[in-house]
Amino acid sequence: MHATLETERLSIRPLNLTDTEFIISLLNSDGWIQHIGNRNVSTPDDAQKFIDTILNSSTTFYNVFELRGQHKPIGIVTLKLRETQPFPDIGFALLPEFEGYGYALEASTKYLAEVVRSGKYKNILGITLPDNKRSINLLKKLGLAHHSDFTENNTALSLYALHNL
Repeated sequence: MHATLETERLSIRPLNLTDTEFIISLLNSDGWIQHIGNRNVSTPDDAQKFIDTILNSSTTFYNVFELRGQHKPIGIVTLKLRETQPFPDIGFALLPEFEGYGYALEASTKYLAEVVRSGKYKNILGITLPDNKRSINLLKKLGLAHHSDFTENNTALSLYALHNL
């Protein structure tokens, strides 16, 4: 679900083709590589293809958040409907220099509230690596609770849910 929203400190908007440099920086940050994986996006052409794929998907939604009034992307909040899960999962990522200020929580809280308000989905999931403490803490602050652990593509993952499954 794409959304245009505002919080006290942030503007949230759908990803667009002008976000090339931001996507290169974000997808090559240590946190992204460690916790999400290498997407092999290192050139503007790679980033354009990555963005095009997302924009042409009916199951993956990337929303960029920026500091209000600055028009400089600092992070994303996402919603992805996976074939392997019954409900969509919320995700988030932030450029490392903006970590520790509560921006990911602020953007994710506002976006999740909008998703819930829309009534489109009966539940929202969160999927993370079991050792990704920052992600787990944020999911818990959003109101998601640990449901189970599972393995997908030889990777151990933890599943969180907004409501009991």
